[in-house]
Amino acid sequence: MRLNSRKNGAKAEGHLSEASERRIGRRSVLGGLLAGAAATLGAAAPARAEKSARELFSMADLRGSSNANELGLRPGAVDDQSKLLQSILDKAASQNKPVFLPPGDYKVSNILLPSNTKLIGVPGSSRLVYSGNGHFLMGENAEHIEITGIVADGQNRGFNPYAEALVRLVNIEHAVMDNCRFLGSSGTGIRLDRSAGRIERCSISGAAGECAIMAYENEGLIIVNNEVSDCANGGILVHRWQQAPDGTIVSGNRVSRIGAANGGTGEWGNGINVFRCGDVIITGNHVSDCAFTAIRSNAGSNVQISSNTCLNSGETAIYSEFEFNGAVINSNVIDGGARGISITNFMQGGRMAVCSGNLIRNIRTTAPYEDDEHPFGEGISAEADTVVTGNVIESASRYGLMLGWGPYLRDVVATSNIIRGSDIGVYVSVVEGVGPVRISGNTISGAKGGAIIGHRWQEKTTGDLANGGDGGNARMMISDNLVS
Repeated sequence: MRLNSRKNGAKAEGHLSEASERRIGRRSVLGGLLAGAAATLGAAAPARAEKSARELFSMADLRGSSNANELGLRPGAVDDQSKLLQSILDKAASQNKPVFLPPGDYKVSNILLPSNTKLIGVPGSSRLVYSGNGHFLMGENAEHIEITGIVADGQNRGFNPYAEALVRLVNIEHAVMDNCRFLGSSGTGIRLDRSAGRIERCSISGAAGECAIMAYENEGLIIVNNEVSDCANGGILVHRWQQAPDGTIVSGNRVSRIGAANGGTGEWGNGINVFRCGDVIITGNHVSDCAFTAIRSNAGSNVQISSNTCLNSGETAIYSEFEFNGAVINSNVIDGGARGISITNFMQGGRMAVCSGNLIRNIRTTAPYEDDEHPFGEGISAEADTVVTGNVIESASRYGLMLGWGPYLRDVVATSNIIRGSDIGVYVSVVEGVGPVRISGNTISGAKGGAIIGHRWQEKTTGDLANGGDGGNARMMISDNLVS
């Protein structure tokens, strides 16, 4: 039985060996065929790459959408296609479907974005071109409006006064603009009123009338990772008609080359501007070459301005001014400007701030306008209920620190700062009526005009207080400063 078992096993092994050889033979042939096919496909791959990318984009992201071309919209057509696009958007919104706009130029105007609009394009390639007469894209009183991957080109054509922007959205519960380009606006790029949502990864340039983004009376808006450039009067503006909590986050944006075509002394020409909005966070932005201020908070309480880079500002790099109550300004890099950081206007209620860990350099005395009453050229100025600590200030041409102005000085602490290469290290007001101030533990180097000098407005009225004295203010404490 064992012998038979061995014989049967040998036969079985023989059959398995023959079967394996047949399978190996088939595999070899099939492998050769596949290799040849792969070589052929490899040769054809470059020619098919663009088509494949489009197919993958369509399959992955646009399944279930309404294709605007299939519904009659023609890329590159010379005629206006507004009525057809409006019909496509209205029908898709009623069916809760996105609209896919394939690559190409489409001339349209007076588009009303219905509630539940989802307009999707191929970034950089799907272009809506404003044909004039009225407005471009508008939406009002909607639950959700989303625009993704669209180029909106205003062609520098004029709007009717009610439009104001390439895209105007009012009372939108959730507005989204993502990975879009907005260019050639004769007014503003995007205006968003009384809404919530986000503007993200967009490029806005060439707003010839006002600013790139105007956000009015919103709550919890997010403006992140956008590129803003070459606008006539402003970059990103977050405003309210009356002071109130707002909560907008402005983060990770690159803002550059902002003009002040409307003139003035700071109303225009700001990279990021907060007005009357509370609880706003401005962080991680790169702002350069603004006619006036890189980041300006006017009457904004509980505002945080942190970890921004502010380069070559025409006037003050960072402002917290007028009727604010609470500001944190920390860890910013400032290079160039007529003032570094200004925390001011105690006479109008501006008070309570922490200014720490900032690096400030190359502050000059020239500004976009003449002002004989208020000096330029200070690194940091502060007036009331403020701690100025741990900052490094180099080459602020007039004053490293400027503490107070006339009688407007109360409860200011300036400690552990490094001040190098200013004419006067610390300006401190000694006008009658000033409040407590402490200047201690600072390192002041190369201040040819004096380390700590008391002033009555612009007039020097004391010797160097670093050597002793209080300038007539019994509530001034000066101690432990290192002067060289």
